[in-house]
Amino acid sequence: MTELTDTNGPAPAGPVAFPQDRTCPYHPPTGYDPLRDGHDLSRVTLYDGREVWLVASHQTARALLADPRLSSDRRREGFPAPTPRFAANRNRRVALLGLDDPQHQQQRRMLIPPFTVKRAAELRPSIQRTVDDLLDAMVAQGPPVELVSAFALPVPSTVICGLLGVPYADHEFFEEQSRRLLRGPAPADTEDARERLEEYLGGLVDGKAKQAEPGDGVLDDLVRRHLRDGVPDRQEILSLALILLVAGHETTANMISLGTYTLLRHPERLAELRADPALLPAAVEELMRMLSIADGLQRVALEDIEVAGHTIRAGEGVLFSTSVINRDASVYDEPDTLDFHRPARHHVAFGFGIHQCLGQNLARTELEVALGSLFRRLPGLRLAAPADEIPFKPGDTIQGMLELPVTW
Repeated sequence: MTELTDTNGPAPAGPVAFPQDRTCPYHPPTGYDPLRDGHDLSRVTLYDGREVWLVASHQTARALLADPRLSSDRRREGFPAPTPRFAANRNRRVALLGLDDPQHQQQRRMLIPPFTVKRAAELRPSIQRTVDDLLDAMVAQGPPVELVSAFALPVPSTVICGLLGVPYADHEFFEEQSRRLLRGPAPADTEDARERLEEYLGGLVDGKAKQAEPGDGVLDDLVRRHLRDGVPDRQEILSLALILLVAGHETTANMISLGTYTLLRHPERLAELRADPALLPAAVEELMRMLSIADGLQRVALEDIEVAGHTIRAGEGVLFSTSVINRDASVYDEPDTLDFHRPARHHVAFGFGIHQCLGQNLARTELEVALGSLFRRLPGLRLAAPADEIPFKPGDTIQGMLELPVTW
């Protein structure tokens, strides 16, 4: 329960459209510039003309993301739908991200052990082997290489498959359905992709339930709990499996590809990192702050909230633009500059509050191993096409590179 005072005067005149495409893959859309003028909250317009609140300041974002008066349940009246795809599927129950406490906490508690700092450290050697094998294959093939398909995507796909107990042999199927789920293009594509993924995961779950000796993956553990205690039920297992599988590879793959592109476009910072590998953890934090690939966290107010000189009414939608929040000039000096020496760990790229990303420890480890090994093994790595001709993703999905041609 937080009340903050806005001392910056009136918000920008006229709502800004949200979301918008970036003009540079590692900077917020230029159309968001009016949202970056020091105001805590502004009004933005969604695709259907509806106006909702957008939080732009770091202080207000952290206060509201921890405020139980804002709900993550997308089935509630007034929950903001930023795209037609989202609107068409908003009535589906989503595990973890789409639940409030106590249901959210019950699910999260079941999944904490596989995603601790300790477990991420235990997985580092196997992540390193995966990365080394992929780099060996790239070197053996020789340049040029399309880095998304050859490296950025298979690293987290392999890791999350091993952690969950999903056969990596099926990666082409679930990667394609994940792409359709997140990018459509039409609502029907999103719905079909979800159904295909649930059918596939249902087959895996049913198969694990019949095994005399279950494996040691997260899905195996959930199945054992279900058979022993009846909690979670089968549908809940499928919902958890879907969010873990999709989020577990899509986000990190985009960070690897876009992080690589960003470092190659900042040769001074890359040279600094190569000269001092101990900077790698700080570099990963700064890249997550700067890139903010998951933009537009969504909530709906359960009751009136007085914040930053405004009243968010019950039933009104609230968006959190991580790309704007993580460039708050009152928190980060020269926020558009890539700086490995700034204290960036308090960014909100992983969200904040009870829904802060469960897999953040694993993601950090994967990024450190992948980016560190890539630039160590291939010191001459460079783009194999003009930077402004390399395609990246539109603003209505997780940000990242569609392709990344490189040579060395």
